[in-house]
Amino acid sequence: MAFGPAPYPMSVATFAAQALADFQSTAAIVPSSRFLAAAMVRPLQLEKARTIVEFGPGTGAMTRALLRSMAPDARLIAFEVNPSFVKYLGEHMPDPRLTILERGAEEAPAALAELGVGAADAALSSLGLSLFPDSLTERILGGLPKILAPGAVFTQFQYVSRMRMVDGRPEYFDASCMIRRHFPVVERRLIVRNIPPAFVYIAHNRL
Repeated sequence: MAFGPAPYPMSVATFAAQALADFQSTAAIVPSSRFLAAAMVRPLQLEKARTIVEFGPGTGAMTRALLRSMAPDARLIAFEVNPSFVKYLGEHMPDPRLTILERGAEEAPAALAELGVGAADAALSSLGLSLFPDSLTERILGGLPKILAPGAVFTQFQYVSRMRMVDGRPEYFDASCMIRRHFPVVERRLIVRNIPPAFVYIAHNRL
């Protein structure tokens, strides 16, 4: 399975500009590498998936990998709260299989119901969960099993530092602990060829 070259220069520039303007919504300074994208996409079994959900596409590093691996009749529904990224994706990814919603990931159950979409077959998240209030992270992760088909796979990455700031002080944060509250099986893989290196969590929905 090929995942193409490194992120396009324009996407890197756009991403960096938004990181400087609003780090809370980007949670990174550069787009994910193709190696991280490959590790996030491969476990999703996209050859069988017909509805895929993506949280936090940014400038589309993961989105491109998803679209390259999806079936011709599959559908990708992406949730992005940053209007600059929504505009960028709309202009640079004119794929009829892609639906971009300027809505938060916590709204996914309601949004999919409004679209008349049944259970999704796979989900991928690039959200910086360490920057979110725990209550919001719980809403996002708690909603996922409700929208995923039995046995569907969800992938999420987290940078290896696994630290966050709380009241101006660094605090250890392990996303896998919160993911395991909602998924019975969670695997972890380390991807070193990314800036910075990251863990990929692969969560399996209940059968």
